[in-house]
Formats: sequence, structure tokens, C-alpha cells
Amino acid sequence: MIGVLSLQGAISEHANALNKLGVENKPILNQADLAGIDGLIIPGGESTAIKKLMTYNQLFPKIKELIQAGLPTFGTCAGMVLLSQPESFNMLKATVVRNGFGRQQQSFEESLHFDALADPFHAIFIRAPYLTDVSADINVLAKINDKAVAVSKDHVLATAFHPELTDDCRLHEYFIDHFVH
Repeated sequence: MIGVLSLQGAISEHANALNKLGVENKPILNQADLAGIDGLIIPGGESTAIKKLMTYNQLFPKIKELIQAGLPTFGTCAGMVLLSQPESFNMLKATVVRNGFGRQQQSFEESLHFDALADPFHAIFIRAPYLTDVSADINVLAKINDKAVAVSKDHVLATAFHPELTDDCRLHEYFIDHFVH
């Protein structure tokens, strides 16, 4: 069972991707919803709003505890920001640059190459962050120039882009196959 943090952002799109893969999932709105999940997706959206809503719903400390204890977690866009920020989940030792590629008008699409995927992945970047100064214990899965846009470490997968906004479910499948199972 994969939980999809359902406070703000591209929630239904992640659930749809999991449904296409036949993966049982449920929305996470409060602490009780965390019971029985095998993994967590933190969707794209606005990281400050998501963190404020997690705090308001008393989810932030429990989710932080679960992630730091090893809960497989996939963060996209704002999820990458939250996984990287020392004041948030502090799981990825790197410098996160919020809105690193520009504001809404600078949104773009890019074909990315992943060693783990046979064919390029069509990535959609919307007010996307990126990582620099990435520590040696983080696997950089995809870059644009010197900017890390997909990374993994232990039980955490993070992308600067929105795989949930495409019909390509390979990154969700990669998360399930390599992090959850």
C-alpha cells in the first residue's frame, strides 16, 4: 500500500499512475492514514504550503520520523525540496535551489536519459528545483548540465520534475520495484 500525501499538489495524478500499475494506494490526510503504508509519495505542488499543511494536520513530525526510520519515499518537485531541506526532512545532503529553472513562465519539457530506464523519459518541469553540491552518498540519476534533477539515496527517490503529469509510469514502477519491494 502506497500512501500519497494529499494536502496540496498533483495528488490524483500520482494515484492514477499507481492505479495504472495495479498498485494499491490511499490518500494521506492525517496520522491515522499512515498506518499500514509500505511507501509514501510526496507530490509536486508548493513546498511551503505542503509543509504548513503537514504541520497544521500534525503530520510533519510523524512523516519525518517514518522517512528517517526507512519508509520508502518518492518526492517529486516540491517533494524533492522537502526531502532536501535541513529544516524539513533532511534526507538528501545537497543544496536545493527552489524555482531553480525560473518561475511558471519558464516551465519546460526535456527528454532525460536514465541508466535505469531503456528509453529516455519525457520530463515536465514546472517551477522546478534542482540540486547542487550533492554529497557523494547520493546517486544522481539524471542531470541537466551540472544540475541534478533526479536522485536516490537508500530508501528515497526524488525528481525535480513531474513524472505524474505524463502517461509514462516507469518512474513510479522504478520506485515500487527498487525501493518498496
